[in-house]
Formats: sequence, C-alpha cells, structure tokens
Amino acid sequence: MEDKNKKVNRKGCYKNTTLCCYLKTVLQNDRVMKAGKDYQGMLRRDVECEEFRYDEHFTFVETLPWTKKRNPKVFSGKYITITRRDDGSLRPNFKPIKNWTDFNAEVYAVGVANELLWGLEGLIEK
Repeated sequence: MEDKNKKVNRKGCYKNTTLCCYLKTVLQNDRVMKAGKDYQGMLRRDVECEEFRYDEHFTFVETLPWTKKRNPKVFSGKYITITRRDDGSLRPNFKPIKNWTDFNAEVYAVGVANELLWGLEGLIEK
C-alpha cells in the first residue's frame, strides 16, 4: 500500500513509503543484497491486480558500474573542443581543417577566438 501523503524535500524529490511489497533482485556479483552496500541498477514496479487480490511486486536489476570517461568534453564547436582533465584543468583542442581549398585564415582565427570565448565563458569564474 502506497503512502498517499507525498512529501517533497528541498531538492524537489518525492519521498514515498511502500508497505507490504515483494522485492525480486537480479544481481551481478552478490547472491543476496548486503546490508549497507550501494547497488547501481534499475528498480521497476510490477503490479498484479486481480478482482479481490492486490499484490505489489518490485524488481531490481543490477547493472554494470559506469566507467569514468577520461578527459570528457565540456565544449564542442566547429573549430575547437575543450576537455577537462582529471586535475580539473581545461585544455582547448583544435579540430582538423577539412577543406584547404576554401580556407580563409581570418575567418578561421575569428571563429576560433569566438569559440574560445563562448566555451570558456561559462567554465571559468570571473
């Protein structure tokens, strides 16, 4: 039975309490869930409702942990990309020039300068 008085905390999350339910777990590493251990996965609510019987079932499927991406992109433009290193520093990277026949150095330099301004504007405090 679900608590009808849903309360919202400061972060905008709903807090609910479900009583008398069955939880089925599908785990990758452990046979049963260990107390105090965090598991990453998906929780699905399965409801079986018959005329006189109402049972709630939940299924938790553990997923493989996400790997941390090395040097993630924080800005991607036409001329440059900006990546963040593990120590928090930012690194601008130039994209390859695809068409040398129509290349204009002034347009390229202005485009790179604009993208540096746009990319770094929201990343660096003033």
